[in-house]
Amino acid sequence: MDAGNGVAVVRVLIVDDDPLVRAGLSMILSGDEEVSVVGQAADGAEVPDAVARCRPDVVLMDIRMPGVDGLVATERLRRQPGAPEILVLTTFDADEFVLRALRAGASGFLLKDTPPGQIRDAVLRVARGEATLSPSVTRQLITHVAAGAPPEREHAGQLLDRLSAREREVALAVARGRSNAEISTELHMSVATVKAHVSRVLTKLDLNNRVQVALLVHDAGRV
Repeated sequence: MDAGNGVAVVRVLIVDDDPLVRAGLSMILSGDEEVSVVGQAADGAEVPDAVARCRPDVVLMDIRMPGVDGLVATERLRRQPGAPEILVLTTFDADEFVLRALRAGASGFLLKDTPPGQIRDAVLRVARGEATLSPSVTRQLITHVAAGAPPEREHAGQLLDRLSAREREVALAVARGRSNAEISTELHMSVATVKAHVSRVLTKLDLNNRVQVALLVHDAGRV
């Protein structure tokens, strides 16, 4: 993130095949002094070059594009060291690709009709390493995951068993959508300790972000 006059500025790359959507998102985000739109791309195939050129902190990634779709672009990008955070964009919250994008490492998703203020807030949260899943979205994910096969549930449970008891408590709280501050209050530990536990959970489970922790917990049937 760039810092000017002491204010951290989140660099954003917008990826969408619709020029009107790109223009609208750019207009919305450019009105915030904490956000800078540093580039645009019209297809997932353009993402690697655009990321290398623009060095964004957050990528707003459309899912449905005619060339390389957002799912493939997300999977490819998140495999790269130092990859930016990704917010996937979709028209419908029931889009079948959303869950796959989250599993691939996206930090959350936005509906294209999300109010401007919420879009800016989501970008800032993701840049801080937080998830952007609302309670309604979390319920939908639980529904999707509940349909998983028993072997998947068993494997997820085995992964969670690698964690210490305290780390599992933190993972469960993350899966319930709690913020670090809320976890701190619930589990009677400092925010710094919560962050340390979250980092250890991500490392032990070889995951990219809190969303993937939540999905794994739901896979295991622990929530």
